Amino acid sequence: MEPRFNLFDSPTAAKVAKRFYATSLVLEESSLPRSLRELVQLRVSQINGCGFCADAHAKEAAAAGETAVRLSLVVTWRHSTVFTEAERAALALAEEGTRLGDHGVSDETWAEVREHYDDDRIGALVCLVSLINAATRMNVIVHNPGGAYEPGLFTRMSD
Repeated sequence: MEPRFNLFDSPTAAKVAKRFYATSLVLEESSLPRSLRELVQLRVSQINGCGFCADAHAKEAAAAGETAVRLSLVVTWRHSTVFTEAERAALALAEEGTRLGDHGVSDETWAEVREHYDDDRIGALVCLVSLINAATRMNVIVHNPGGAYEPGLFTRMSD
């Protein structure tokens, strides 16, 4: 698959991308563990069919210490034993927050999230799910393919 369009060739889109990345840096300062952030972003990328983001977040998760088993099972997390209850709550929020048109975030999922996370981490999760959904949609629209991402590539956007 060839990309339809390079967003960085558009002065406006390039500015938005840099600001988007700068916004995401706030989440890195949160108390939400990096590995969890990457798993959530990977799952949203899978749901939205974004090869670029799935590639990026799988590799970033591996760089953060995630195992190949956990990475390969994110897509079937509901039928896997390798995720904690807290991770399962975050993954459920990610799925339901991505598929808002189906039924939104259920009260059951919200209660699970409230049980495992404090207000700051919940806020970080909500923002994370929202941001990765926007990123995946941009990349899917322009057909950005996965496969060539190298860990740390995003950090160059702040230059």
